[in-house]
Amino acid sequence: MSELLALENLTAGYGESVVLEDVSFALQEGDSLALLGRNGVGKTSLLVTLMGLTQLHGGRIRWRGNDIAHVPTYKRAHAGLGWVPQERGMFASLTVEEHLTVVARPGPWTLDKIYAAFPRLQERRANMGNQLSGGEQQMLAIARALMVNPRLLLLDEPMEGLAPIIVQELTRVIGRLIEDEGMSVIVVEQHARLALSLTRRAIVLDRGRIVHDSDSRSLLDHPEVLNRLVAVA
Repeated sequence: MSELLALENLTAGYGESVVLEDVSFALQEGDSLALLGRNGVGKTSLLVTLMGLTQLHGGRIRWRGNDIAHVPTYKRAHAGLGWVPQERGMFASLTVEEHLTVVARPGPWTLDKIYAAFPRLQERRANMGNQLSGGEQQMLAIARALMVNPRLLLLDEPMEGLAPIIVQELTRVIGRLIEDEGMSVIVVEQHARLALSLTRRAIVLDRGRIVHDSDSRSLLDHPEVLNRLVAVA
């Protein structure tokens, strides 16, 4: 596998405030990563930094061998970074299908393929974005990111606040993306064991620094280590 993404001694934050400090790791094509840690340790900030929306204080971000530390957000999206933020960002003036088609870029993810993966969205394709349930909005947020045909999908708390049946459905979809489609994924998730069950590798952040880096199975097999690192009940 070839290197897709690499962070080298990354230090970043908001204005003069530093949130991430000296963060380094690499991600290979087709790899999947669970980004774990307690609340407020910098997990979301790391995804936001990858999209170019924080102040970079030092270090490098390499994307497929090229330094993108100062590349605008829209160019990162065009290069293959797909982002699903916590806020979902539904537009009341757009139907489900318009949410999908307005961002579509050439690639394997077409409208038909999206509807096959998310039958609920096909049923509600004429509904406006604000007429969907929270779970359906999350499905649409993920589907919209896929329509950009990314090489790396960044998922920020995709299961937050969702009913168990929706969590099960999204877990199956994300699992298929990783295992069947070979998509590279970084997932931030408070449900640590769920994130670990989906991914091959895990990084734990604390106070903006990496304090643990291992394969996901290792953390699942050592619950005492997982509990110590992320305070899992």
